[in-house]
Amino acid sequence: MEGIDALWTSVFPDHIFEYTFLDERVAETYIKEKQFLALTNFFSILAIFISCLGIYGLISFFVVQKTKEIGIRKVLGGSIGSILVLITGDFLRLILLAGLVASPLAWYFANDWLQGFTFRTEISWWVFGLAIGGLLLITLITVSYQSIRAAGANPIKSLRTE
Repeated sequence: MEGIDALWTSVFPDHIFEYTFLDERVAETYIKEKQFLALTNFFSILAIFISCLGIYGLISFFVVQKTKEIGIRKVLGGSIGSILVLITGDFLRLILLAGLVASPLAWYFANDWLQGFTFRTEISWWVFGLAIGGLLLITLITVSYQSIRAAGANPIKSLRTE
């Protein structure tokens, strides 16, 4: 750089030699996108946490409402596995439906956002499949604790409550 500065000063003595690096200019150009990414990640994790709390509360309410039914099923020979399928099946179907409804909307908005970039990538279909799979896994983990607790409870206690 010193050689270029000396040459510049000899050719244009009245002008100051100012330079910038391309990587710094590119970083400045995309600083808002990096901030947007950080905010998106934070609020996505927060939304997942809040939704897990909501699912946990919903499954707790559902188990309390179905306590007598679960007790009768256990007395009549229902296995813990069948009770788990009964409880988790409805929630997994709801989450799958929500993912299938939300995926086209997410694709549309993400594609619209990407149109603002000169160099952009295409959104693959497997990303949405992976997201729906993650939703199902998080729901299964969230629901499993309450389901196993309800399925393992003594049926006599649940039938004596009323």
